[in-house]
Amino acid sequence: MMILGLVKWMQPVHGYDVRRELLSWSADKWANIQPGSIYHALRKLTEEGLLRAVATEQVGGRPARTTYEITEKGAEEFETLLRGLWWQLQEPTDPFTAAFSFLPALPREEAAAALRNRAMLLRAGAESMRAAIDSEWMRTTRPVHVGWIFELWSARSEAEIAWCERIAERIESGVSYLPAGLAGGESWVEWQQQNLGVAGEPGGDRASDPATEQ
Repeated sequence: MMILGLVKWMQPVHGYDVRRELLSWSADKWANIQPGSIYHALRKLTEEGLLRAVATEQVGGRPARTTYEITEKGAEEFETLLRGLWWQLQEPTDPFTAAFSFLPALPREEAAAALRNRAMLLRAGAESMRAAIDSEWMRTTRPVHVGWIFELWSARSEAEIAWCERIAERIESGVSYLPAGLAGGESWVEWQQQNLGVAGEPGGDRASDPATEQ
């Protein structure tokens, strides 16, 4: 979507300029766009009829540079993708959520320390974003809505910082990870044994079902 949008905005445009613009946005960090894949994406979009190559030029011994424009089909696809992302909520993948699912596998002291370290890293990023929002660079060279994006990122970071600190305190307090219906057993193995032994819950019947004992 971003490459289609940039070509539509900047056309006619060289692939190099598309790459440079995306890197100036740090899109490799938040849009899952890797610099090395941009030229391949331009060629693929051209093969699919969403872009067209209007000229190829070579200056001296430099690599040939192709100029692109968006096609009518490409413009329609861009509008569809754009509106889809505006009107639909798509939860981003979060590797940390997967790791947090296994919280009981970590010693409490380490888990709390890791959360506080995460908060520290997030705080550094939030401070950097706030500095960017207030900078001359943002005020004089970037569209106003770019500052609004930075405000969104900053707000998300602040919310996660507060969450990290709150959960770290709960972990250190010794609060049980087990649901109220289970008592005792704080180790990973004990937790699994308790969970599998609850009748009516996933795995509960399996633990005592003779059919599963081979």
